Amino acid sequence: MATAHTAAEGVGRQPRVRPTQRERSDATVEDLLTAARALFASAGYAATSLDAVCERAGVTKGALYHHFAGKKQLFSAVYTREQERLAARITGAYRAAAADPWQAVFEGCRAYLEASLDPEVQRITLFDAPGALGWEAMRDLGVNCRELTQKGIARAIRKGAIPDRPADPLTSMLYGGLSESAMAVVRAPDPQAALDEVLTDLRRLFDALAAGS
Repeated sequence: MATAHTAAEGVGRQPRVRPTQRERSDATVEDLLTAARALFASAGYAATSLDAVCERAGVTKGALYHHFAGKKQLFSAVYTREQERLAARITGAYRAAAADPWQAVFEGCRAYLEASLDPEVQRITLFDAPGALGWEAMRDLGVNCRELTQKGIARAIRKGAIPDRPADPLTSMLYGGLSESAMAVVRAPDPQAALDEVLTDLRRLFDALAAGS
C-alpha cells in the first residue's frame, strides 16, 4: 500500500529540471557583474580587487577568469551596463515629450544631467571610466549617448522644430557641453544648485536655437 500511495503521489509531479550549462554560466556572469558594480561604485576602480569581487559574488577566481580577462574587461562590462541604463533613461524622457521634437531633445538632455547626481553613476561613468577605459573605448561601448543626441537633433530639423542645418556639428557642441556640464555639476559644492543653473542656461540655448538666433 505504501508503495502504491507513493506512486500515486508522484502522478502529475513535474520532473526536476536542472539548470543548463548556459544558464549556470549566465548566472555566474550576473553575480560577478552585480558584485563588481557595487564595489566599483563604492570603492572605485583602483581600490577594487578581483579577490574582493569574487568573495562578494561567491565564485572562484578561476570562474571569473573564465568569463573576463581581468579587471579592465570586467569594468568595461559594468560600464556598458551603466550606459545602457542611462540610454534607457534618456530615451524614456525623450519619448514622453516626442510630440515636440525639440522639447524632446531638451528632456533627454535633462535626464542625462540629472543622472549625474547619482553618486554611483558619477563614480563609474564620470570619474573612473576615462582613466580605466579611455575616451575612444568609452564611445564604442554600449549605447552611444552621442548617437542618441544626434538622432534627436536630426529629427527636430526634419520636423522643422529648429532651422535647417547640418546635425553633426550641433551634436558635437551640445553633447560635449553636456559632458562638461555633468562634470561641473558633480564637482560643485551644491550639485543640485549647479544642476538648476545649467538647466536654466540650457533652456535659453534651446530657445535661441529654435528661434534661429
